[in-house]
Amino acid sequence: MTWEDADLPSFAAGLGIPGFFDAHVHFLPPRVMNKVWGYFDAVGPLTGRPWPIRYRWPVEERADYLGKIGVLRYSALPYAHKPGIAEYLNDWAAAFADTHGNALRSATFFPEPEAAAYVRSRIEGGVDVFKTHVQVGDFDPTDPMLDEVWGALSDSQTPVVVHAGSGPAPGTYTGPELIGKVMAAFPQLPMIVAHMGIPEYEDFLVMAERYPQVRLDTTMVFTDFTEETAPYPRDLLPRLRELQPRVLLGSDFPNIPYSYAHQVEALARLDLGDEWLRDVLWRNGLSLFDG
Repeated sequence: MTWEDADLPSFAAGLGIPGFFDAHVHFLPPRVMNKVWGYFDAVGPLTGRPWPIRYRWPVEERADYLGKIGVLRYSALPYAHKPGIAEYLNDWAAAFADTHGNALRSATFFPEPEAAAYVRSRIEGGVDVFKTHVQVGDFDPTDPMLDEVWGALSDSQTPVVVHAGSGPAPGTYTGPELIGKVMAAFPQLPMIVAHMGIPEYEDFLVMAERYPQVRLDTTMVFTDFTEETAPYPRDLLPRLRELQPRVLLGSDFPNIPYSYAHQVEALARLDLGDEWLRDVLWRNGLSLFDG
């Protein structure tokens, strides 16, 4: 039976959790989101297959839909792709959080001279989570302009979702090596590895095993779409089970080519146990952000 989004609230109830805590959702200014969707519309030549956006809806329709299917807490995760845009995105994300009580206060940064100052300001203003995208931004995470940023995030224990893996296509600075140098320099950095580091799964799993503040988000991993080209090695599952407290549900909503329910289904069919699912789908996010 194919899971439907409408089935999700009853699935959560059956597990004994109120709903889902999604650490990897995107809400962006409409004109920026339209450009993101345009990228995915054209990504076929890059990945060799189409990537149709399943939830290409206006902002309010998407926010309402998350609530209807039981996603009770979620991020917004703007990400800067060039200098000079981060604070525009951060202002929009702050206004979004002000009017959507279930949304984490999200922000972004880019290696630029102003980054340390505005990151500190956003932390002082109560930001819950940052997002940075090494592939899209095409920047070196060890850039000296980010030293104070990583330090501020580490000192304040403000989580940052980092897309550093080489999927869906490698970038100049993607992979575990450079972001690994960041972790070596800032071993208490609360980094959430986007997409579990696809496709360098084991390297990022080792990073999470080595550094106690590193977490993994499940975004797109284990789904049929991803398993076709970047299957998760099943021999790593016992180690992933051991990391149960530091695995977070992520979906990439709305930028996914399948139903939201399929991400949850993909996790359930791993058969890692109901306790693992309760933690990943709800309790770990609650502990990290609302604890």
